[in-house]
Amino acid sequence: MLNLTVNGVRHAIDADPEMPLLWALRDHLDKTGTKYGCGIAQCGACTVHLDGQPVRSCQTRVGDVGEAKVTTIEGVSGRVAEAVQGAWRKLDVVQCGYCQSGQIMSAIGLLTENPKPSEADIDGAMDGNVCRCGTYQRIRAAIHEAAKTLA
Repeated sequence: MLNLTVNGVRHAIDADPEMPLLWALRDHLDKTGTKYGCGIAQCGACTVHLDGQPVRSCQTRVGDVGEAKVTTIEGVSGRVAEAVQGAWRKLDVVQCGYCQSGQIMSAIGLLTENPKPSEADIDGAMDGNVCRCGTYQRIRAAIHEAAKTLA
């Protein structure tokens, strides 16, 4: 039995410690906003926060989480999360939407650490978040919009 704190709630799950956190979230805790994309931490669709830092849940073993707090797209809150989600809606970023929870989680991580990111900062933070629909221009614009809201 493993204990996980997800979105502020403590859960006991019966899972192999080697299981990717992604599958524990989706299959054991029904947190399906976190998406499976590639399984090798190259696309970003599975991004969650582990103690506030964006991580790829497909390559994070559930047994390695320990006492860290996991936040999924369903549990983000606060000023930065509201600014990012508001900017995403205002600029109509989403096309198919599959990658967007990972994109949003990465953007929140960036703006939490750096509320006034440069173009290079955005490139670095969002590198590896793949959008098959190509909404990169809108994602970048939404990050800038969220940063303005936070200023």
